[in-house]
Amino acid sequence: MAGKLDGTVALVTGASSGIGTATARVLAAQGASIAALARRKDRLDALVDELAGRGARALAVECDIGVEGQAAAAVAQVVGELGRLDIVVNNAGVMLLGPIEAAPFEEWRRMLDVNVLGLLAMTHAAIPHLLAAVQTSERRVADIVNVSSVAGRIVREGSGVYNLTKHGIGAFSESLRQELTARYVRVSLVEPGATATELTSHIRPEVREQSQARFANVTRLEAEDLADAIGYVVTRRRDVAVNEILVRPTTQSQ
Repeated sequence: MAGKLDGTVALVTGASSGIGTATARVLAAQGASIAALARRKDRLDALVDELAGRGARALAVECDIGVEGQAAAAVAQVVGELGRLDIVVNNAGVMLLGPIEAAPFEEWRRMLDVNVLGLLAMTHAAIPHLLAAVQTSERRVADIVNVSSVAGRIVREGSGVYNLTKHGIGAFSESLRQELTARYVRVSLVEPGATATELTSHIRPEVREQSQARFANVTRLEAEDLADAIGYVVTRRRDVAVNEILVRPTTQSQ
């Protein structure tokens, strides 16, 4: 049975775990060739082997999008080896929460480097290839999916700079959507609520406990829930654009 993404190439950042891994699986199941990007090459290799075992074409690209130049080099490698680029899922991100006062400045820099500058660099490098894909694919449409957060809508004490990065992604996504939509490059924003991923493991221990207590009575989303949403977005027919999806656990009120 033909998949809705047969003949396409999808690039997924942050593909070594969580939402990225789950998204790679969902898009591969729809027939896309997968370019899996992340820093942890061993995990990418395991994912590529898994996808290949299911008959999918996949490529592992070791890349830290927070380091200048690596995103552009990764896009060039993907297009060079897989021949095209139809879908970009900007999923990679870090969440380093804590009070603004006395916070380690390096945490802020890392969030800006990855969540904002890395996403911008990846998108900047991908746009020419996505515009070309519109002209050469049977779908005649291409997609950029930016994974943000409920933190891009609601500001909370203890997450000021993370909120800044996610609000920024939302603003950038909407401006880019307006710029590209008439040329059939769809730009979509997916905003997860509390999700069971590795994201919280990077928070300083003294902050992590307080952060987790906020959602103690919430049954978190699974990575697959967000991957399903992303799969839905990129498999709509050419004349349907899903601009924004906010997905929360049922018991998460904010």
